[in-house]
Amino acid sequence: MLAYLIRRLFAAAVMLVVIILVVFGIFFLVPKWAGVDVALSFVGKQADPAAVEGVRQKLGLSDPVFVQAWEFFKGIFAGRTYAAGGDVTNCSAPCFGYSFRTEQAVWPVLTERFPVTLALALGAAVLWLIFGLAAGVLSALKRGTLWDRGAMVVALSGVSLPIYFTGLLSLAIFSHGLGWINAEFVPLEDSLSGWLGGMILPWVTLAFLYAAMYARITRATMMEILGEDYIRTARAKGLKEQVVIRKHAMRSTLTPLLTMLGMDLGALMGGAILTETTFSLPGLGQKVLDAIQNQDLPFILGVVLITSLAVLIANLVVDILYAVIDPRVRLA
Repeated sequence: MLAYLIRRLFAAAVMLVVIILVVFGIFFLVPKWAGVDVALSFVGKQADPAAVEGVRQKLGLSDPVFVQAWEFFKGIFAGRTYAAGGDVTNCSAPCFGYSFRTEQAVWPVLTERFPVTLALALGAAVLWLIFGLAAGVLSALKRGTLWDRGAMVVALSGVSLPIYFTGLLSLAIFSHGLGWINAEFVPLEDSLSGWLGGMILPWVTLAFLYAAMYARITRATMMEILGEDYIRTARAKGLKEQVVIRKHAMRSTLTPLLTMLGMDLGALMGGAILTETTFSLPGLGQKVLDAIQNQDLPFILGVVLITSLAVLIANLVVDILYAVIDPRVRLA
């Protein structure tokens, strides 16, 4: 088990370096090769030539590519200084970039909004795992029944309906219509009940989409596993059906779901743009949308880095959970 963990940590470290270099290439090299002025992208099209030249010097765009890549890489772990003549701007570690438009370092702004996105993703994940797994397992065990067909119709609706439709519909019914829920976001430090009230509808709306997908995958996987030889052997040995399902079938069913969970949670760490916009949540998704509208490239770069790192960490955790759930992974 220890050797397995060491191998996975080493692979994650290598992948981290690759991710940082790829992000650097996308935001600094690709625009340059396409004939786009990178400095102009960072400072804005309406900036005067002196400001553009200052940003060009601060970013070191005239330096060799490997020097630029090293400065970008080093800044994430040790901080960075942007200097142009006597104009010096310090960006403390971890430096995910600096917005020369708003005169703000990217990392503090993103960490201020990250807790909202984290709470949204984790709360929704708990709901979609509970209801998605339960619906999928019951549908597989009651194949062809009214429950199975009804659950799959609901799941198909959840996959098909966009979040901005289900979100606005839930707001219209439960908040504006019935008045049961105050959907206005309230910071957790101000009021726990107000925070929960503002997060319930976003949780349910986001979970409805993912629970539908997880229910369909769980049903298909469970039905396939229930036909395996080792399941028939377990039943032939006289084991109770609940033991067969819980101890044998569920373990194999959870493997693909863990992979999905790692990818989905990692992606949501970069912001659930539609959900946050629909419910006016001040998370990373809302910040990404604002950055795109204002063409504020450093914040977009920062969110891309956070999302990539979140997916990497989530997949590392999933690989470790694989070894816990399925001993064959440790033996391999």
